[in-house]
Amino acid sequence: MSEDFRFGRHYDVHELVADGIVHGVGVVLALIGVTALIFYATVFTSYGEIAAAWIYGLGLVTALAASFTYNMWPRSRTKAYLRRLDHSAIFLLIAATYTPFLQRGADEWGLLALLLGIWAIAAGGIFIKWRFPGRYDRLCILLYLAMGWSGMIAAGPISERLPPMAMALIVIGGVLYSTGVIFHVWQRLRFQNAIWHGFVVVAAAVHYSAVLISLGA
Repeated sequence: MSEDFRFGRHYDVHELVADGIVHGVGVVLALIGVTALIFYATVFTSYGEIAAAWIYGLGLVTALAASFTYNMWPRSRTKAYLRRLDHSAIFLLIAATYTPFLQRGADEWGLLALLLGIWAIAAGGIFIKWRFPGRYDRLCILLYLAMGWSGMIAAGPISERLPPMAMALIVIGGVLYSTGVIFHVWQRLRFQNAIWHGFVVVAAAVHYSAVLISLGA
């Protein structure tokens, strides 16, 4: 079996059903939440925040939908391409999640540089996933974590532009994502994939709350 077709261990039907339910809940909530978020941004905020809300919303829905499709798809050549899409969408989600927060400080060169740097790393990670499928997976996990926590280097300037509750939710969401990685790599644990994706859905919901609180603040 080629590198493209290494999808990890086989999951039994109960694990697949559990994972499908977690994904289904996540996708439905994301569609509802993003619709409400964009509507709110359009009515009550600036053009910059509207653009950031669209970028974040599209990134969130794309990531969850890509993950759902890939994980539910039977093993095949198509699944190999969906794997690339799923793993690439993680980079997209991280960069898109940072956008509403860092957009507020785009007038400060440090925060603007951080935002551009995060998107540059995301583009590089997506290139790796499409050009070298199935390789450098450990490197990409490190890149996911590094991107996710890169905001700590500008925590001070960011906190000056966001409500305290939003800052707390950003950190909580980051901790949930990082904790979930333990289950992502714990292949021998039964229901490991569903647990990992459960952490993703909950962490995404926490970050969504932070974005919503930040709009128009």
